[in-house]
This record gives sequence, structure tokens and C-alpha cells, in this order.
Amino acid sequence: MLIESPPTATGWRASLDLRFARRDSATLLTQRRHYGPLRVQKALYPEGDAVCHAILLHPPAGIAGGDELEISVAVEAQAHALLTTPGAGKWYRSAAPWASQTVKLEVAAGAALEWLPQETIFFAGCRAAMRNCITLAEDARYLGWDVWCLGRTASGERFDQGELRVATDIHLAGTPLWIEQGHLSGGSPLLHSPAGLAGRSVCATLLAAGADIAPELLAACRALRPVEAAALYGITVLPRLLVARYLGHSSEAARTWFIELWHLLRPALIGREAQLPRIWST
Repeated sequence: MLIESPPTATGWRASLDLRFARRDSATLLTQRRHYGPLRVQKALYPEGDAVCHAILLHPPAGIAGGDELEISVAVEAQAHALLTTPGAGKWYRSAAPWASQTVKLEVAAGAALEWLPQETIFFAGCRAAMRNCITLAEDARYLGWDVWCLGRTASGERFDQGELRVATDIHLAGTPLWIEQGHLSGGSPLLHSPAGLAGRSVCATLLAAGADIAPELLAACRALRPVEAAALYGITVLPRLLVARYLGHSSEAARTWFIELWHLLRPALIGREAQLPRIWST
């Protein structure tokens, strides 16, 4: 179902509601509801019927002040879905209004969800609020990442104006597994502080949740080195959660490192070899 909503003085409102279900040996996209400029076109099966790939599309190509995006995804028992985007997300400069994006992901018992968007670019002067809420049943699996670029550094822009508020929480079987919040202002000392971004313009996080990480798998992950020599990075393991962090100046290098980690983590957590979404090669 698709309902178009016109832009207003306060921006676009858009929502996307997806549901994936297991039918015999296949994962099907059984529900797809759209409101406004946010949608998926079709279910894709580049690695067979068991895993359903979906590409999230935002036709305006960027998020402006006043825009409100809501994405809800439910993966039913034993199903497996992978979501990505066709290109970098962009948050534009705002004269005053905030823009927001809320992502709610729910994964049932025995199911797996991979949230693998391409990088997000926050223009100087944007006012962006992002929240990711992941709810996992017992024996569910989640693998996801976010790669954030502060300013359009290729054109010399720095994040010297604007505000960014981010929050991520993961609950497993009703118990909090990961809760994180951040607030960064353009030009803040935190951009250059060793306790903040240490002068880097790219900040990225990978989360793998739902299973304990074996010592040999952790060692293999830590043996991987990013191609960006000046990058700061690290991997932490908590009960049923692995967290990988990246600080650098290259979103491509951050994503390359995450993909290498994904190649190690996916077989161990989900039982399938990693296969890159085709859209990443176009």
C-alpha cells in the first residue's frame, strides 16, 4: 500500500512497515506498507530463497529539516532478512527544524536480521536525531552497522555547525543488552578531544547480538586491520554482544573493515557465508 503525502512547511513525513515470514524453506516479504517517500521495490534473493534481501529507498535522496522518517521491520520465527540502501544517506543543513529517523527492528525466535546501510553523511548545519531500537527474542540474531560522516570532507566542509543526537538500544528476551546515547554539536571540543572523535570525521559502529562470541572468533576479528593507517579502532565483547568501533577519515575504509568482520561473524552467528548485496557493486 502506498499513500503519497505532500511536503509541508515542517517537512516530509514518511514511514515504512515491513514484515518477513518463513514459508517452507523460503523467507518472504509478507507485509510492505508505505506512507510518503519511503519504500522498497521488491524482494531479492541473490543467495537463495532462505534469505530475503530488501533495498530501502528514499526517493528525495536526502533528509531536510522538519522531515520525519519511521522504519519498522519485523522478522518472524526462523526467517532471515537483510536490509541495505542503494547509496549514502544525506542529512541536509537546516535553518532551524530538526529532522528525525526512527528505526524499530523486531526479530523473533530462531530468526536473523542484518541491517547494513551504506554510509550516512551529516552536512554541516544539519539538526539530526536518529534512534535505533532492536528487540530480539531468545535465540534471535542481529548483525548491523552504522557509518557516519561528519561534514562533506571531500569538498573541505567540516562539521562546525549543527547538532546530532543518536541513540541505540538492544533488548534480548526482555533484558537490556546495549543502551547508548550521544549528543554532538558542530564545533564542539569533543570533535577533537581524545575522549571524543579525536579529530576524525568518520565514526562507525558494528553490533553483533544474540550469541556469545568464541575466543578464537574474537581473536580472528581482532587480527583484521583497517586499510586506513591513521584510523583508531577496537573490538569489545560483552555477554551475547560484540561491538566494533572505528574512527577515521574514510567511510570506504570503515565499511571495508566492517565487511571483513561480517565475513567472519556471519557464519558463526547465522550459519551462512557472507554474500555481498548486488547493489553495493553498482
